[in-house]
Order: sequence, then C-alpha cells, then structure tokens
Amino acid sequence: MLENRLDGLIAATCTPLKTSGDVITDPIPPLVDALIDQGVRGLYVCGSTGEGISLSTEERQLVAEAYVKAAAGRVPVLVQVGHNSVSEARKLVRHAADIGADAVSATCPSYFKVSDPVTLADCMREIASAAEIPFYYYHIPSLTGSTIDMVEFLSIAAERIPTLVGLKYTDTKLHEFQACLEVADGRFDVVWGCDEMLLGALATGARAAIGSTYNIAAPLYRRVIAAAEQGDWKHARMLQSHSVAMVRVMCRYPFHGALKAIMQFQGHSLGGCRLPLCGLSADATERLRADLEAIGFFDWSAADSMV
Repeated sequence: MLENRLDGLIAATCTPLKTSGDVITDPIPPLVDALIDQGVRGLYVCGSTGEGISLSTEERQLVAEAYVKAAAGRVPVLVQVGHNSVSEARKLVRHAADIGADAVSATCPSYFKVSDPVTLADCMREIASAAEIPFYYYHIPSLTGSTIDMVEFLSIAAERIPTLVGLKYTDTKLHEFQACLEVADGRFDVVWGCDEMLLGALATGARAAIGSTYNIAAPLYRRVIAAAEQGDWKHARMLQSHSVAMVRVMCRYPFHGALKAIMQFQGHSLGGCRLPLCGLSADATERLRADLEAIGFFDWSAADSMV
C-alpha cells in the first residue's frame, strides 16, 4: 500500500503489556480501528513508543503481525527493525516482508556507536538488503547517540541502499530537515518526528509526521495541518501551543507511562511499560488527569472540538 511518499499523521504505536510485562495483542485491533477513525494515515510499529528495543525478536514479530493484520490494508504499516545485532535486524526485515508490512525502518546500533556516515550507510545497507521492501532510516540522536549529519548520510546511502526511500527524522534541527528534503532533488521521503514542533516542520515542507502523541490527539494535529494549509498561521500557532502544553505536562511524568495512562482515559487498556521504563502509580495517574484537565486537554483533543 505504500506509495512514493507517506502523507499526514502516522501513529507511533504502543505495545500492549500485561502487568507481568508479557506482550498481549488483543487490544490492538480496536486501537487500530480508533486511530484510523481519528484520521491517522499510517502505523509505525515497535519504535521508541512501542518499546521495540526492549522486546525480544519473537515478541517484536508477534506485535508486527498483530498490527499488520488489524490494519488490513487500510493504512500503511511500517515496522521498526533496529537492533544492536545486525543479524537480528535482518531477521526482522525478512519477517516484516513476509507478513505484508508496507515498509521497514531501523535505528542504528547504539551500544557500539556508529561515528561516520559511510559506516552508517554500510550498516543500514546490510540490514535493508535482507528483503525487497521499502526502507526508512530512523534518525533519533537523543536515544542512539548518533549525531551524524543526515544530509551526508542520505547522499552516500542513495548510491548504496537500493531500497532506501526515506528517513524518519526525530530531531529538532529544522535547517537539517529542510536540507534532507532537498537531497537529490527531493528524492527522499523525509518524515518529521517531533510532535511539539509539527507546525515548524510543515512550514519547512513536511508532508508526513510520525509521532507518539498522534495516538491521543490526532484530531488536534489534523486541525494544525488544516490551518497551515489554509494559511491561517495565527490559528495554527494557537493549536500547536496546545500540543506544546500537552507534551510539557506529559514530561513531568515518565513519558511512556503517561501516554499509556492517557490512552486508558480514552478507553484503550494497554497495560504498563517494560523495565527500564515505568508505568504510573494510581496517585500519579490521577495527578496526570488533573494536570490535563487544567490545560483543557479533554476539550481540545476531542474529534469534534472547535478549539
């Protein structure tokens, strides 16, 4: 289903877990239905939001299968396959292709750091070559520690990775993001990954964005996009400020735990988080609810909100 470029909001999905920490998949189909109903245009599975790095290869395969099956071709599904073991990453690529995922994406190995763009391109070529499926590199320096210039990487990788179609750019450097959009006359699908800066990315040329908070506030972000497309920048800034306020509240708590708690408020019981991440206590959950009420979250995040 993946066309030349992604478009709109792509939800970086959560992985449902039992209290014991075991993966469960029953909550996935109704969650996917709800996300699609709210206007999400794709699913990004087993990324940072989905705690993919904390899951075993077999668990990641189970989660990927559940999301691909639940999506049923209605929206593209991208599976994040990054791993400190390139061999395991290749296994995940082959599996994603076999189950009918639309694309794969990979972070770089992060224990032994990749320090130059040539080595990064070689590493990603090894991973991507495991199957004929569109490939997006996942640039998230805050977690991988890799600060390699993405313009240099794309310029090198363009000749080395035949299946490379784009980049998930999760950093705050709008100037680098813009330069990536312009590499090879706009050849690559460079997708924005910082939710609270979506408006700036739209002004810079973003067509699609992958993010955590699209799980809980997709209608708000759709209104940001609509206002920007209409040239109503004052209204777009006001809407984006709601996102900034929401993220600031969530960052007072363990972020993943807060995200799952909010999804629980919205009717999706996805459990807690896997160590080293932490869920919220009952007291923290109620404080989070009160903090969100104080900023009007439950009013302006709703699908029918005019705020």
